[in-house]
Amino acid sequence: MLNKLSDTIYYLSNEDDRERPTLGLVCGDRYSLIIDSGNSPQHAKDFLLEIEQLNVPPVKYVVITHAHWDHFLGMNEFDATVIVNSRTNEMIKEWQCMSYDDSSLQKYVNTNQMSAMCMKIIQTDMPNRDSYKLKSPDVIFENTLTIDLGNKVCILESIKSTHTDDSTIIYIFDEKVVFLGDCAYGTTTNSLFHYKQSLLLPMIKDIQKYDAEMFLLGHESICDSNEMNIYWKELTTASQVVKSTSLENAIVSFKAENKRDPNDNELFFIKAFVNDHIIQSQ
Repeated sequence: MLNKLSDTIYYLSNEDDRERPTLGLVCGDRYSLIIDSGNSPQHAKDFLLEIEQLNVPPVKYVVITHAHWDHFLGMNEFDATVIVNSRTNEMIKEWQCMSYDDSSLQKYVNTNQMSAMCMKIIQTDMPNRDSYKLKSPDVIFENTLTIDLGNKVCILESIKSTHTDDSTIIYIFDEKVVFLGDCAYGTTTNSLFHYKQSLLLPMIKDIQKYDAEMFLLGHESICDSNEMNIYWKELTTASQVVKSTSLENAIVSFKAENKRDPNDNELFFIKAFVNDHIIQSQ
């Protein structure tokens, strides 16, 4: 069931147990735009069935927020113009060269090119896939792209984020809504979860320049501006005290600067930034 954010914005909630991220729908007077195409053809079909029940303009565009499989493997199901930034396009090309039969999928898992969960979702939701080929995006942009759906302007911007270098965010001006995809999250490298410390402040600046009141995230669904401000504050407060690979030193520094112990979120973030230093030192 689609959630209605406003008269022109809807979203399908994330389902983390099935690795399904939030999918968005923005409707103008003439056209509609979809944000992320789902983790499989079945996810995309489920979304399209929900959209068919609405009286909205035809879907003309699909924007992929970044090249992680759960956000684009449903792409072939949409009869629409697929839009990606140039970095996302390069990463999707790797998936276009892949085969999707069982033996190939197992090989990709064995060589760490694909997660076991990704293989499971593909096997479950793509029954006829021996000859499956992911189609190419139609429009590739560099930095920003503005799309008018008919009295509904969407601003697409490519940013480097703590999650991935190829993030695209989508701002709907008149609604004061931003779709962030997964850009506000951390990532995992060499089995260590971390936030890319060097990209944190530039990313926050890129996002906060937009006058937004609601934020749609890939695996949280929706946050208001107060929730996002708390999240940014906890992240930046944690980042400021991490100067090395020492968790102990970071916690001592946090207590000295803030005159209190870190809360659970801040401690989690401190550990993640320490992991980032460990990764950078390897």
